[in-house]
Amino acid sequence: MEYHHAVLITLIVYKLVLIGIGLWSNQRNHSTQDYFIGSHSLGPWVAAVSSAASASSAWSLLGMSGAAYIMGVSAAWIPPGIICGYIFNWFWLAPRLQKLTQEKKSVTLTELLAEDTGKYKRSITLLCSLAIIFAFSFYIAAQFQAAGKTFASTFDMSMTASIVLGTVIILIYTLLGGFWAVSITDTLQGLLMAATSFLLPIFALWAIGGPVELWQQMQTTFAGEQLNAFSTHSGMLALGFVLGLMGIGLGNCGQPHVVNRLMAIKSQQAIKQGRIIAISWATIVYGGMVIVGWSAKVLIEPVADQEQAFFVLTAELFSPIIAGIIIAAVLSAIMSTADSQLLVSASALSYDVAQLQSHRKGLIYSRLTVVLMCLISTLIALFAPEDIFTRVLFAWNALGAAFGPLLVVRVCSQRVDGLYAFMAIFTGFFTTIALSFIPSAPGDYLERLVPFFLAFFIAWLGRTQPQTQTS
Repeated sequence: MEYHHAVLITLIVYKLVLIGIGLWSNQRNHSTQDYFIGSHSLGPWVAAVSSAASASSAWSLLGMSGAAYIMGVSAAWIPPGIICGYIFNWFWLAPRLQKLTQEKKSVTLTELLAEDTGKYKRSITLLCSLAIIFAFSFYIAAQFQAAGKTFASTFDMSMTASIVLGTVIILIYTLLGGFWAVSITDTLQGLLMAATSFLLPIFALWAIGGPVELWQQMQTTFAGEQLNAFSTHSGMLALGFVLGLMGIGLGNCGQPHVVNRLMAIKSQQAIKQGRIIAISWATIVYGGMVIVGWSAKVLIEPVADQEQAFFVLTAELFSPIIAGIIIAAVLSAIMSTADSQLLVSASALSYDVAQLQSHRKGLIYSRLTVVLMCLISTLIALFAPEDIFTRVLFAWNALGAAFGPLLVVRVCSQRVDGLYAFMAIFTGFFTTIALSFIPSAPGDYLERLVPFFLAFFIAWLGRTQPQTQTS
């Protein structure tokens, strides 16, 4: 069987399974609470793997391996920072967030952050929705662009046709099934991503001759600064470089599509089980992709686009059928993030802004929002292309700084003064955007650290004691 045929058959079967899940899940949607948060009933495996997969996106496979390919040794600073973000989310944030969500009966992150903010509630809701729609338009566009690269490298399709095809597939099962379809398909996709991230580095190391041989061959294939753990930096700039790369994990607690899964966990026991699954998943995927990037530099001919190194190495090491499954894993990474973000975008407009919460009209409005977001993101992917790694991290930083600091304070004190809550979100989001326009600091530490801690300082100043209830 030829490579292209094997990949095509694998993808067709896989996508039919996903659409089938969407049809099954559609029967479970009787209200917007079902559609957006599955009535707070996720178990440990679905919550852990789906949240991890939705957080990772195409950049975990294509972007991370591409970064290791081009950066060299210094890319090793990225996985520890991301894993620390997972540890914080699951050991500290998730138990507190699950209790608070059950108490408040919150459906969205915006609803939770705007709770108990008095006259500022509407302003905070609109600001949160603006941040989500703006950032996710670019974030989802990055996923569609990754889908374009995947189809283009495999089937010699045009980028336009590839992006449109990927968009249609994602749109169908997100429209059909909502939160349940997204969560279950993300779990399936996350497991496929983990299997790929486990097997591909092993086969690559086997082809090279082991870790020691990889390191020895890296000495001849990488340039001098690529063999330096601090790239071209030294002294305080080296420290800033390391903090900037590890600071990627800082934004994990502020991603609406990740927090949404933590809010939906059914019990504290499920959190204890889920934390082991999620952290193990992150270690396998991000650690594995660093090895893949380094191995690709050694094993394959130089590529013009570093994010294509993953595909070239896969075709080099595996038979057509196995390669087809791995290509499906890449599309899994794309869809597991895009579908979650489409759902959060829909909830921001229909549930939070329009307040269509409990009737059939809300579901219709939500699905129209998904279609609109798909259209906007597709246009961005087609007419404003950017490398996946850069575009994803911009949106990740902006959302993390906007929501993460306030959420952390919120679950500690239960209440933040409305004005301070608004200013924390505003400062985190727009400071990130402003800093993205200036020349990059080493490791982008300014863009990743300064907005987050400014927003946290504002939210911390505005904390108040929980209001006592009188009978």
